[in-house]
Amino acid sequence: MLLIMNRRDFLYASAAFAHTAFAAPLPASPLRFAHRQANIVITPGQSVFEFATRIPGLMGIELQMYWQGQHLADTQVAAGYKREASRWSMAIPSVAGVWAPGETIYNSSTAEKAITNAIRTAEFLGARVILIALYKDNCPKMNDESSYAPVVSLLQKLAPAAAAANVTLGLETSLTAADDRKLVTLVDHAAVRTYADPTNTAYYNPGADIVAGIELLGSLIVQCHFKNGDQLLEAKDARVNWPIALKALTRIPYRGWYVFESNHSSPEQCIQSTTENIRFITREVLADRQTA
Repeated sequence: MLLIMNRRDFLYASAAFAHTAFAAPLPASPLRFAHRQANIVITPGQSVFEFATRIPGLMGIELQMYWQGQHLADTQVAAGYKREASRWSMAIPSVAGVWAPGETIYNSSTAEKAITNAIRTAEFLGARVILIALYKDNCPKMNDESSYAPVVSLLQKLAPAAAAANVTLGLETSLTAADDRKLVTLVDHAAVRTYADPTNTAYYNPGADIVAGIELLGSLIVQCHFKNGDQLLEAKDARVNWPIALKALTRIPYRGWYVFESNHSSPEQCIQSTTENIRFITREVLADRQTA
């Protein structure tokens, strides 16, 4: 299977962006940046890849299994996305949004089908991570075996298929870091890890020590979302102290994709803020690596 490129031509991206205030080219970076499809633009569909080329340094798009009436399990839909990603030299590092409306991981038959479809789709697209969202009532209670045992059992059943497809199931939950670790440890398979979202962790667990949580999860983190609502990551009032969180990610060490899940008021604002967030993360992480 042809693996979609995961690096961008920075000179091309900079030239495409020359009409904005951020026309200065970004330095080449060993970091890999992507953006969640559902947040990046206000228009749906395969045009997301062309739009992404306007953001210097952005290398990939995290696609949604369900997106405004389209389903990536449809082979023709998936083939169209793969073709456009290749055309614009963009990677698809991950897929998300595996649940149809009303589906939960506790409906064993539909949940197994949803995750199996996502595994097949990710393999076809060359994606290496599937984000499985487990929030609120769709999240196991880790102090109640009757709640978490069915989830563990299903993930253990599906993990070998994910591994065979060279895909990791990344669990993004409303749990504490300690309970995330417990859940992944109980599954006990290398193809099931944590999809970290420090902002969501802080929201669902007020007062949580984000840095301690990152360090506790360590190599169990397969991928990570980065966001601060519709503000820049470096804003002083961010829910997460991102300079400190990035230091913790560097220490563990994190080598996955940096996937933005920011909100945007317009395509222009998306380009501007994502460019600034890429600059911020690149500056912070490379400095941290030099002093580590």
